Amino acid sequence: MWEKFLKRSGWTDIIVSFLFIIFGILLIARPESIMSVISILLGAICIVMGVLRLIDYFSNNKQDNYLLAIAVVAIIAGIIIMFCADIILSIFRILIGIWIIYTGIMNLQTVIVWKDYKSRLWLLTLILAIAVIIAGIYVLANPGAVLQIIGWVIVVYGIADIITNCIFIKKVDNFLK
Repeated sequence: MWEKFLKRSGWTDIIVSFLFIIFGILLIARPESIMSVISILLGAICIVMGVLRLIDYFSNNKQDNYLLAIAVVAIIAGIIIMFCADIILSIFRILIGIWIIYTGIMNLQTVIVWKDYKSRLWLLTLILAIAVIIAGIYVLANPGAVLQIIGWVIVVYGIADIITNCIFIKKVDNFLK
């Protein structure tokens, strides 16, 4: 009984992982389009939640003022998410890019320390610091970079999860004994 349940659960996880891989590939191939769809869906969800809170507010004889506040905030947030997703993503991308460049610059300071201690690690640290700075510049210059990176992470996660679940399904009999 448990064996069938566990195997069915493993196959369900594999299907979900394939869906993640497809979503990741779409993020890599068309990050702006996917972001538009996601922002419309999230905005619509916020607006619907706000409208439902308004209905709750008016059906409770206007006694719960916090419901009105939550409703208004949810509706405004939904509209902002739907129509300003590009601005939000740009600000997020710029902050991430600046943070990555800052990290690379801080790693350059580590290079100086390693070199002062006459360690062989200074050259590797220098190469990695330069790579991090270049990655930060790439994120700043490429509007879809953050979403593409997230897409790659999702694809790698999906593949790793599929491999893990395949091993689990093959070994489930051994686990139950």
